[in-house]
Amino acid sequence: MTKRIAAAVVFLHVAPMPLLQAMPVIVIPPANLLAQAGGWNATTAVLPKAAGEAVGRICDQAVANAFAVFVGNRPVVAPLSAKSLLPPQADCVEIGASRIIGGIRPQNFDVSYRPDGVRFVYDNKTLNTRKSVGKNYQNMINDLGTEAATVHIRFPLAVVAFVIMVPAPCLAAPHRAGLTGALERISGRQSPVEIAHKAEVISLIVWDPTNGQVDPTWPAPGSALRIEDFSRQIEHAYMSRYGGMPPHV
Repeated sequence: MTKRIAAAVVFLHVAPMPLLQAMPVIVIPPANLLAQAGGWNATTAVLPKAAGEAVGRICDQAVANAFAVFVGNRPVVAPLSAKSLLPPQADCVEIGASRIIGGIRPQNFDVSYRPDGVRFVYDNKTLNTRKSVGKNYQNMINDLGTEAATVHIRFPLAVVAFVIMVPAPCLAAPHRAGLTGALERISGRQSPVEIAHKAEVISLIVWDPTNGQVDPTWPAPGSALRIEDFSRQIEHAYMSRYGGMPPHV
């Protein structure tokens, strides 16, 4: 008797890897900013700390959503905890305190993408009173340089980005020019072999706490610090280092 053995053909479905897409421009609706600007004191040029933090979270969400689209519509999720060293699931964008162990110190970032190690991190900084701008902006510049360096020492190909948000009445001369010039000097890192303390991308958002509008004149139109150019710069830096490589093949 001839035994016929039927071969079972099993088709395995392999999910396609996410392709890189254009990163949407970061847009922060004025109504959203205005809704969080409660307690603004025009006389003393003071925005309460809680309101400033709420404004920062609006920007965090916008950056996380845009970056998630860029890397193939990946899910946006919260880290497991502020001390977790790994993402909660494979190939996701994290929003919330993401713990990065850098070459200088551990550092929490507001948004991160670490599918196989740190590829992208972002942090938001707010200066919410005229006094804090004058007193603290130079210390903030030092912090930005240290945060960028601690990531780049261990992950030299990582894209590091910052957004600085300041109510327009708080940014008076000469601090307006001083802060802007300092941010320009520590941004625009083009290559993994460039100095570690520079960030790939920095944007400065100067906004009006009485109507939520982002100042269209400062930084000057065409400046690399304009939030309208934030996504394009991230896209360029990331694609030059990871384009065509997993998980984007």
